[in-house]
Amino acid sequence: MRILTVRHATTYRYARPVTFGQHRLMLRPRDSHDLRLVAAELTLSPPGNLRWMHDVFGNSVALVDFNASAAMLTIISTLKIERYGLDGLQFPIAPEAEFYPFIYSSSDRVDLGRLLEQHYPDPNGVLARWADSFVTSRPMRTLELLTNMNAALKPDIIYAERHEPGTQSPAETLATKTGACRDFAMVFIEAARYLGFGARFVSGYLYDPALDRGDATQAVAATHAWAEVYLPGAGWIEYDPTDVLIAGENLIRVAVTRDPSQAIPISGSYTGSAADFLGMTVEVAVTAQN
Repeated sequence: MRILTVRHATTYRYARPVTFGQHRLMLRPRDSHDLRLVAAELTLSPPGNLRWMHDVFGNSVALVDFNASAAMLTIISTLKIERYGLDGLQFPIAPEAEFYPFIYSSSDRVDLGRLLEQHYPDPNGVLARWADSFVTSRPMRTLELLTNMNAALKPDIIYAERHEPGTQSPAETLATKTGACRDFAMVFIEAARYLGFGARFVSGYLYDPALDRGDATQAVAATHAWAEVYLPGAGWIEYDPTDVLIAGENLIRVAVTRDPSQAIPISGSYTGSAADFLGMTVEVAVTAQN
């Protein structure tokens, strides 16, 4: 078990005081057997009226209505969590799913729904050929297939932070050989869906011991994204193709969704002209308790 503190500070700056529309925050994880939320603090400037809800996926969402105009909006989320990793990568997969290909039960297929369907066009079959290349025999061990696919992107795709909104199509990421963590995740997710697996998008944070300065006020990390695949008997298994991790205790899950557009940490609006917006800064720090 690892005790981690996450500080996520976002600041928006404007040329003059503006009024703010409702903001939607996805910054708070849900308690589970592998992640316990010990403490959570949300600081807003200017202050606002806060209402909590669960979205369609069961994620914890805060809706904020601000009371005052301001030339700067600051949102700071501070979390203290206990993260429990697996004792080795031993997944108790149901016998019928141990080898690929397999067929989900009728009830699993109903519940997985659109998590089994591809969401992005692949007109030239770039993603399909990439995914098929990992099916080296039929049958083959399911975990071997997913492990090999999870490890294949990092050597060939250049990681590059992208500050513009949205996610590249998996075909574009494979063609340009560059992308951010959310793009890596979507290549893996869409390939898994193409092969018949139920897969979903995960947003959160990554703890990197090499960046831990021991001070949660220092910006030494970033938001992160990865994937989960549903395997009968084992449940949802985390795959991070950006860092080649599987069910790692350094992955701090905040939200799970069908598509990245549903997992934006902070979204909202303001009343004013486009020229009023001067920019934003995001500082994330993840530190471990010694």
